Amino acid sequence: MPKVLLIGAGGVGAVVAHKCAQLPEVFSEIVLASRTKSKCDAIAAQLPRPCVTEQVDADNVPQTVAMLRKHKPDLVINVALPYQDLHIMDACLEAGVNYLDTANYEPPDHAKFEYKWQWAYHDRFKQAGLMALLGSGFDPGVTSVFCTYGRKHFIPELTEIDIIDCNAGSHGQPFATNFNPEINIREVTSQGRFWHDGKWAETPPLSVKSPFTMPEDLGTLNIYLMYHEELESLAKHIPELKRARFWMSFSDNYLKHLEVLGNVGMTRIDPVRFNGVDIIPLKFLKVLLPDPASLGPLTKGKTCIGCQLKGKDAAGKDSAVFIFNICDHEACFAEVRSQAISYTTGVPAMIGAKMMLTGKWSGKGVFNMEQFDPDPFMEDLNLYGLPWRILNQPVFQTPNL
Repeated sequence: MPKVLLIGAGGVGAVVAHKCAQLPEVFSEIVLASRTKSKCDAIAAQLPRPCVTEQVDADNVPQTVAMLRKHKPDLVINVALPYQDLHIMDACLEAGVNYLDTANYEPPDHAKFEYKWQWAYHDRFKQAGLMALLGSGFDPGVTSVFCTYGRKHFIPELTEIDIIDCNAGSHGQPFATNFNPEINIREVTSQGRFWHDGKWAETPPLSVKSPFTMPEDLGTLNIYLMYHEELESLAKHIPELKRARFWMSFSDNYLKHLEVLGNVGMTRIDPVRFNGVDIIPLKFLKVLLPDPASLGPLTKGKTCIGCQLKGKDAAGKDSAVFIFNICDHEACFAEVRSQAISYTTGVPAMIGAKMMLTGKWSGKGVFNMEQFDPDPFMEDLNLYGLPWRILNQPVFQTPNL
């Protein structure tokens, strides 16, 4: 029976562990590993069945290889920091273990989201007879599957994609991020970027916004044009695609705090000398901000994440659909003791692992989510906590960029 080894014990790691533990017929054994073993032990204590915990520095490839050889897992689920992706992929190659992650590699000293570093591993994984699945979270992850499902069943000539990520929840804190503060702030303060007519166009960070009225009477939020990694892989794997954009909601309060922190240099990722020691301001800020895992019992409201797809249907007529999920923060906490942001990333990580371990998705090399049949993944979203709906009409009047 398959054994999985999870690396990372933050909010997402906790959700993945809970969801894997609910399916012993697929995940017969679970190993939890992190730099801080006590965090793994705390997660393990919440699970309905025993699991093994380990301490590992995922940046230390020989140490990670030794752990993999000790436990001999069928799959590594990487929910550590994106900086560590390549080190964990190196360890998987050396130990002969399949690999899955939820976010693409980022170099520590440069806030840049690009798949080239991981795509470069394709031949090595192929030659080793191993599979690596990239970006099996919600965005990236489910958003790509939504796109390929819409393309398969409704819009075979898919020319426009708008991915919309809204959080209509509130945690009551003056300023906090719903996932790792360091990664969140690097992402938000980067240049906006979107695919248009075969090339990339850029905008200043958060300079383009539009109101978006969410389905199911969740209200209207301002959403902002950003860059997100699935745009790159979708543009590569959907040849007829003319335009692809990513939008995320932010409150005025969040943006004001972020502006002030940026103005005083607290979002910098370059070293600053302080009392004879080099520190990274953003890493110091991360220590001061609330741990996203602590927001679970405080957060109320819902998230709405979906893809508006446009193009030509099988008859050649203009067509549009909106495929989306709505997730309740309080319901997530009641089930797995995490808020919806962690839940919407952790559940797809478990489902992606299930696709690999059951042979629904298979291959040798490095793959993105949209390269596989979306149907079994979409079925499991409904079964394991992220039910989706389809509206056969556009819901977002997109700005003309």
